[in-house]
Amino acid sequence: MSVRRQTGRRGKGAAPASVRAHWLVLAAVILALGFALMVQGYMNHLAGIGDDSVSSSGSASAVPEAVSHGGPVVDARGGSVRTVSPPALTLALTFDDGPDPVWTPKILDVLRKHHVHATFFVVGSAAIDHPDLVRRIVADGNEIGVHTLTHTDLGTAPAWRRQLEVQGAGNAVIGITGQAASLLRPPYSSENDAITNGTWSAMQTVARQGYLTVLSTVDSEDWRRPGVAAIERNLTAAGPHGQVLLMHDGGGNRAQTVAALDSALSRFAAKGYHVTTVGHAIGIDSMRPATTAEKLSGTAFVWGIRVSDFIVSAITWALLAAGIVTFIRAVLVVGFAARHRRAARRSRAEGSGRRRVDVPVGGGITEPVTVIVPAYNESAGIEAAVRSIAASSHPVEIIVVDDGSSDGTADVVEALGLPGVRVIRKENGGKPSALNAGLEAASPDLVVMVDGDTVFEPDTVHALIQPFADPRVGAISGNTKVANRGGVLGAWQHIEYVVGFNLDRRLFDVAECMPTVPGAIGAFRRDALAAVGGVSDDTLAEDTDLTMALCRDGWRVVYQEDARAWTEAPADLGALWKQRYRWCYGTLQAMWKHRGAMVQRGQAGKLGRRGLSYLLVFQVLLPLFAPVVDVFAVYGLIFLDPVRIGALWLAFLLVQCLMAAYAFRLDHEKLRPLWTLPLQQFVYRQLMYLVVIQSVVTAVAGVHLRWHRMERYGSLRVPAGNQPGPDTAASPAP
Repeated sequence: MSVRRQTGRRGKGAAPASVRAHWLVLAAVILALGFALMVQGYMNHLAGIGDDSVSSSGSASAVPEAVSHGGPVVDARGGSVRTVSPPALTLALTFDDGPDPVWTPKILDVLRKHHVHATFFVVGSAAIDHPDLVRRIVADGNEIGVHTLTHTDLGTAPAWRRQLEVQGAGNAVIGITGQAASLLRPPYSSENDAITNGTWSAMQTVARQGYLTVLSTVDSEDWRRPGVAAIERNLTAAGPHGQVLLMHDGGGNRAQTVAALDSALSRFAAKGYHVTTVGHAIGIDSMRPATTAEKLSGTAFVWGIRVSDFIVSAITWALLAAGIVTFIRAVLVVGFAARHRRAARRSRAEGSGRRRVDVPVGGGITEPVTVIVPAYNESAGIEAAVRSIAASSHPVEIIVVDDGSSDGTADVVEALGLPGVRVIRKENGGKPSALNAGLEAASPDLVVMVDGDTVFEPDTVHALIQPFADPRVGAISGNTKVANRGGVLGAWQHIEYVVGFNLDRRLFDVAECMPTVPGAIGAFRRDALAAVGGVSDDTLAEDTDLTMALCRDGWRVVYQEDARAWTEAPADLGALWKQRYRWCYGTLQAMWKHRGAMVQRGQAGKLGRRGLSYLLVFQVLLPLFAPVVDVFAVYGLIFLDPVRIGALWLAFLLVQCLMAAYAFRLDHEKLRPLWTLPLQQFVYRQLMYLVVIQSVVTAVAGVHLRWHRMERYGSLRVPAGNQPGPDTAASPAP
């Protein structure tokens, strides 16, 4: 990712149209992911193998007499109906619901022991999961039949699903063995006289696809697990007539089946029965070599299912990892915030102006401060901003740098006639150049930088600069508050500022890896700024770039929660998008620019290994993964247990609410806006991760993103008195 030098901040430039293709790529990825999840959900969750009781409800009025009273093998191909039974003393041995990795091999061993073969009606999804077993079945001389793709009751399934179930299972057999099967047994079927109209309709459907339907005449009922003796009794063939025996090699514990099969085969041999496959019993070759086209289709189908399974497995593990990381973050943030609060209480009890740093007891910073206000077309709010700073209880000089405004911003400030306020007019050069111009004109050694859409409380400046009593501190972040927090969007941003930004700043403060002093309120030592070359225009996030440069130069950067500044937040989604897009893109630029901190020592190393790693994981990687989380949540509601998915979502929301409540308590905020937090998951969260995606693509593409100026609404007012809070610090415009 390249870092581009910004020659100006004020344009309406946009990324080239070619970059917009990433939204098509994202849509394609989401669709592909959704398709993979649908396939996996269909294959594994819409049907199951277990209770194999016969589906016998419904009328049989449409079933031909030749079928309901005919042989167990039904051929309805070509419009005519024929049935056939195995010849006398011939037993066609069949197994349903496999292959199973435990029981199918044991059954194959029993068959090999008695030198007999059988027909295995395999479930397509199980066959794809255990292809080696399917190949072994064929290699041992046995026969493969189709038992649908997911063990679905074809008699009650709609036409589209019948087609998918039969064709999918057939493709699975071809893709694994290279041979096409012509025998099919509908799940939940039994003898001919149990056929209903629905089952008969399904039999006609599969006949049009080239399949013979195989029913049964003797049901072992081994799926009930009634005991070995009972299964043996159920397998007793009455008289010399040929039979089709039904057993199961999958769908549950088949230990009784294996034991009963062994003894039954010995008994059949003693009585002179010939045990064989269905195809051999009726004199047909039920499996043929597949054509090249069939092999390609079958192989593609099998690999498509496998890829979807792999994707879902990978996502599942990634979601688990993301959940663990998110939980760890919650614990860390709350834990560090509590530690930060305890330290602040101790320092206040000692009369110190700063936590955890070497501040003389009872001391305080009283020297004058220069407040620099860079302004470009800020006429809507500049008066409130300047008046609030001028009303500070701490001695200040105010320098308003008009950066080529066209709306009379400088005239508004000059017309105020406030003492200690200077206006510098310059050509438009961007916010960094405006700040540097203010620094050159500043007199005191301590400077405060504030945006033109921000108002201070009377004690803000004094509270903000107190940590400078520690000579190691080079910069201080204040506590930025959303002034126009009315409405749902305002409440969401208010929550984000209090929870997302300020909790993180407490963590960064304790961990000594503060990555950003916000442009809305920050204090700096002039000599520290001079040491890093002033404010750079290499990135769109000049505040983050500057803060990281100070950390790499060895300075401590801290957070002063008592220094409050009230700022205007975007009032619509479009303006919010522009603001966050610039923030995120600029942060990515700054992270890339200062990546060398990862291998440095001291304060720089803390920024790199702690701060940059934190930003990378929680502000880049997790948001990039967020669309997958949303798609997977929909998948869970459809294919998994919706109650469990809902419970997990509520648990996640509860953790967020508890974090938010704690953060609000730390900032002495009312909890009322938190009612909008659940809604935040459905609009605001998606907007934020789309911003990250757009920013990452733009940065990776090396596109030159220009400054997006925010619209000003003129809603700020000078704080009334010394009482903090939105009702006094920033009230809506009349």
